[in-house]
Amino acid sequence: MATLFAGIDIGSWQTKAALVDEEGKIVGLGLCRSGTDFQGAAKRSLAIALLAGKVKREALAYTVATGLGRENVSFAQGTKTEISCQGKGCYHFFPEEITIVDIGGQDSKIIKLNDRGLRTAFKMNRKCAAGTGAFLEEMARRLEIPLENLDALARGAEKNLELGSFCTVFTATEVLEKIRQGER
Repeated sequence: MATLFAGIDIGSWQTKAALVDEEGKIVGLGLCRSGTDFQGAAKRSLAIALLAGKVKREALAYTVATGLGRENVSFAQGTKTEISCQGKGCYHFFPEEITIVDIGGQDSKIIKLNDRGLRTAFKMNRKCAAGTGAFLEEMARRLEIPLENLDALARGAEKNLELGSFCTVFTATEVLEKIRQGER
């Protein structure tokens, strides 16, 4: 039986789990809503990843929790900040100077790494929901389309439109008004 490692990111909206082997190859992935029970969400996402990878929990040598709910995962042997996890994970797949943009349910982060994978800059937005996953979910709901279709919709836009609002509620209203006026 191969030795596996689990990483679980308990975010404000979604909980993600990834199983990797000793060579860093992804074996299984899991995703579920976080809800109010972070421990339960961590268990659910891990169970989904184990099922996807067709492996048993006994194969796990070590589990690390990250994200907003990382301190609520009693079965994890360690915790790390999501910024360090994002940096290491992205650099593993893109070993060069990169910029990471994370649009989470509660905040947005931009992390810059140099060509050795070391963080050189970091910015975070926590002032409001605009620019976060919560905002994107609200826009999809208001437009009555699946969230995963937002990217294709944006890529197919005929032109860029400027919106004056920074508040999620006002921006959603402004977008709907533009659509009613015939903008696409």
